[in-house]
Amino acid sequence: MVSLVTFSRFAATSICVLAFLCIQVNAYGLNRDELPDFAELVATNAPAVVNISTTQTTRRSLPRNLDIPDLPEDSPFHDFFRRFLEDETQPRDARSLGSGFVISPDGYILTSAHVIADANEIIVRFNDRRELVAEVVGADKRSDVALLKVDANDLPIVAIGDPRSLNVGEWVLAIGSPFGFESSATAGIVSAKGRSLPNENYVPFIQTDVAINPGNSGGPLFNLNGEVVGINAQIYSRTGGFMGLSFAVPIDIAMRVTTQLKLEGKVTRGWLGVLIQNVTRDLAESFGMSKPAGALVSEILENSPAADSDLKPGDIIVKYDGTQLDKMSDLPPLVGVTPVDKAVKLEVIRQGKTIDIEVTIGELPGDNELLAGLERPGEAEALGMTVEDLSDEQRNDLQVEHGVLVTKIVTGPAQRAGILEQDIILQIQGTSVTDTATFLEIIEKLPDKSVPVLIKRDSRSTFLALRKE
Repeated sequence: MVSLVTFSRFAATSICVLAFLCIQVNAYGLNRDELPDFAELVATNAPAVVNISTTQTTRRSLPRNLDIPDLPEDSPFHDFFRRFLEDETQPRDARSLGSGFVISPDGYILTSAHVIADANEIIVRFNDRRELVAEVVGADKRSDVALLKVDANDLPIVAIGDPRSLNVGEWVLAIGSPFGFESSATAGIVSAKGRSLPNENYVPFIQTDVAINPGNSGGPLFNLNGEVVGINAQIYSRTGGFMGLSFAVPIDIAMRVTTQLKLEGKVTRGWLGVLIQNVTRDLAESFGMSKPAGALVSEILENSPAADSDLKPGDIIVKYDGTQLDKMSDLPPLVGVTPVDKAVKLEVIRQGKTIDIEVTIGELPGDNELLAGLERPGEAEALGMTVEDLSDEQRNDLQVEHGVLVTKIVTGPAQRAGILEQDIILQIQGTSVTDTATFLEIIEKLPDKSVPVLIKRDSRSTFLALRKE
């Protein structure tokens, strides 16, 4: 049994601990009266947040070289395998869910480009249960932003904020449809700003710890003023669900994309034409720098704005048009938003000295053009395959006058079309493929439908259907 004296001492100690904790909590401004109340923010903005459901036609791909076993045609197993293979390769309708938000009363809606990719039908559902069919005004894969339009008027809209005024540690809130649960609100803080992700260098993502899950993509990220500061686009996850790392496209980037999609139907970005890397501590020392900073130019691409300037490999760009570069990832977003043909000044460290270089920014080429500039001569990669030019000896041995050799296949359109390594691509959509440059020119202009591809395999020529995605 606990004595009265012991209990009194325990109670006094507990009161002191509680008092200390209260002092510490109040010191950081985290008492209950000052915690954010999101109720009004959600009530005001939920009507402008929509659920987006899409339907896509997909075709399941089977393992390569899978064929009907060598069985008698009158065998029931032969008929079973034939039906199985036919059923597995038939087109199927697949459905996906995402979120979006209304930015104008006449029906313009922002969402993520991957939410509506390859969609045959897009249905937008409001929180008052209305459902409207949406048309795609335009989509930009690089920023993962898409603009939709529904036939409606007087729609509730969100207010657009300034993500540049966000501070790390500031409260933010997301509204969306995780796993299809519409109008779900989740809150957290800004974890970091200006994040560069491996799959996209031109977007300085906002990192948060707001709970984002499949279905939240394309939904708005609000600040405490009820203004949209980002579009929830990606999560880092090892399980497919939320793990505390969420990334949003800053709304100012998205609105610039939206304006271009409305006016031109595409997005134009600035291009410098350099390959860059981070400056490590050892590299900084070797270049005579006091600390690591800037973007180290490792290669200058041919026929690029950088190639027409005085920039050289080994230069370290520490300022771009007056903006300090702390790390390599700071440079691409700045270049991307620079107007084409604008002359900008670069502050560069070269052999321990600081010099200024002027570069006239060009227009960022398409992916295939960039690949052509990066690949070795006579080699190209696109549509999930790598091809290379045929030598004179190969053409004689294979008895072909032209074509390109497929040297590598990865998951993608080429694999789904049934193209294999060591195939010779002779023709695409009726146009002869003479070399890798011609190959890239042809596929750059392919329509969004299946096209015939003539290949040669084991001395036999065969047509396959290739669909660019």
